[in-house]
Formats: sequence, C-alpha cells, structure tokens
Amino acid sequence: MSSSTAGAGASPPRAGVGTAFGTFGELLQGVLPERDGDFLVTLPIARWTLATFRPDPASGRLEVRPGHKTKALRLAQMIVEELPRPVGGLLTVESMIPEGKGLASSSADLVATARAVGRALGTAMPATRIERLLARIEPTDGVLYPAIVAFHHRAVRLRTVLGSLPSMTVVGIDEGGAVDTVDFNLIPKPFTAADRREYARLLDRLTAAVRTRDLAEVGAVATRSARMNQALRPKRSLEPMLEICREAGGLGVVAGHSGTTLGVLLDAADPAYTRRVSAAARACSDLAGNATVYRTLTFPGVTRPRTPGLSAHPRRNGRTPARPRPRERA
Repeated sequence: MSSSTAGAGASPPRAGVGTAFGTFGELLQGVLPERDGDFLVTLPIARWTLATFRPDPASGRLEVRPGHKTKALRLAQMIVEELPRPVGGLLTVESMIPEGKGLASSSADLVATARAVGRALGTAMPATRIERLLARIEPTDGVLYPAIVAFHHRAVRLRTVLGSLPSMTVVGIDEGGAVDTVDFNLIPKPFTAADRREYARLLDRLTAAVRTRDLAEVGAVATRSARMNQALRPKRSLEPMLEICREAGGLGVVAGHSGTTLGVLLDAADPAYTRRVSAAARACSDLAGNATVYRTLTFPGVTRPRTPGLSAHPRRNGRTPARPRPRERA
C-alpha cells in the first residue's frame, strides 16, 4: 500500500507492526574530546517493544494505547504530517522493557513506532529518517541499528558500527526509582579534558575488543565506564556489585549510566556458567532485594566496524523476536 492510497479508503487498511530491542545500560558512555562529543556504546538485550499501528482513513485523529506513551504518539503524528494525505489511526505499544531504568525503553518505543507507522502507511523509514525525527523529541539510544554501535545520543546520530559479540548474560539489579532521559541529559557533564581523552582511549579499546571478540576486555571497559559515571550519576551499589562480580568470576560490571540499573556481565559459553550465574543472582538478590537475568543479542554477519546501512536481524538462540514475553526473574 503506497502513501498515496493509504487514505483513499478503497479497501480496509492493513495494520503495520514494528519491533525494537532494548539495551542493558551501556558498555561505555561519556564525552569525547571533540565538539558534540557525547556518546554511548549499546549493549543490546533480548527485551523488546512491539508497536502496532492501525490506520483509519475516515478519522483525522491519532490515538495511543496505553495513554501515557505520549512520545510515541508525537512521533506518529510527525510521520503522518509528512504524508500527502494525513490519516488518523490507533497506535498500540506493548513493551517488556521497564521504564526509567536506563534500558532504552523510550528509544525502543519510538523506533518500533516509526517502523509500525511506516509499514502501515507504505512510507519508507530508513535509519536516517528515524534519526531526524527522533532528534526533535529526545536524546536517543542506538537501538535502530542491528549491532553494537557507538552512537551520539544527544545529536541522535550513528558514529560507528562496532559489530557483534558472542552471547553473554547480565545479572542485573535495580536500585529503585526512575530517571527521565531528557532531564538527565540537561545535567552539565563534570568530565575534564583528561576524562575526555580517557573516554577516547576506552572507545578505541572497546572497538578492538568487539572486533577480536575479547569478552574480558569488554568487561574491563564496561567496569571503567561504570566507575567514571559515578561523577555524574553515582550508584550506591557499585562497589558491592564489583565484589559480586569478582566472587562469581564475571567479566565486569555494566551500568545503566542514565538509569537505576547495574549488572554483572557473564560469558554464556563459560564451562562454569551455570554456577556463576546462580551465584551472581543469589548475591544480587541479597544485595538489592531483586535480580533479573538478561541475555544479550548477537547479530549474525556483523563482525567488524561498519558504516550505516545494515540489514542483519537480531537473534537470540537462533530465533528472531516475535512478541514481547514476560520478564525473566532470577
């Protein structure tokens, strides 16, 4: 169905469906020694948002369910307004990603919405167009790219596609509360020129580690980033989580830099994996009163740094995501 016929009403319009994954915080987040140097590196996880858009050519009104998904509604309105003949319709957003925790829930909602509305109305939604639209709404994670990416979240612009890593597990805790992405990104960054240079070195290290699939180095960079983030949004549980990581034999600690989460990163192929993940989950539950187990996504065919234009699809245990599933609890 083309955009020119989307509102003609000749036949019942088809619904469009879009999905997007979340991330467990960021492997690395900071500021580089350059103009507009704010950046992050994603850690995609097997948690999804599913958006469905059902056009109604007879209506000039757009609605969203649940009603609090106002950013997704605004994005749908922006897309529809760019059509020759704007239409109304119902947008439904279902997500298994907790909100306000630093897991890219808002970014996933928006990317899934863009894809759903585009498919329903027959209008192309390439990554560059989605970035342009999202930049008018809020700082955004790099979840529209099927890979681990370095992303300028304030400018909403891809920096580099780093590639893919073997499957890992994150045993995470939530310190409670919620963080608004827009408000967080208004906080002045306390990082010095030396800090910015260190972030550049950390990005170089992480880029090489993803290329060589060096999970120990990935964990080391994530841990350093979590430590440096204490100057911006301190996590009271960081030191206990570092101790849990050491005792469980984890790769490192990863933070939701702009959220409320911390996690122990574990190699899913480790021969002692079952024992390690069980030990980490018990210790995390004792520490915070909660523990959630996440699996990271791998991306077949994406193995080295690349530029935009990827077509790979995320996989978890050889399957592509269908609909959101309940959260796994340890």
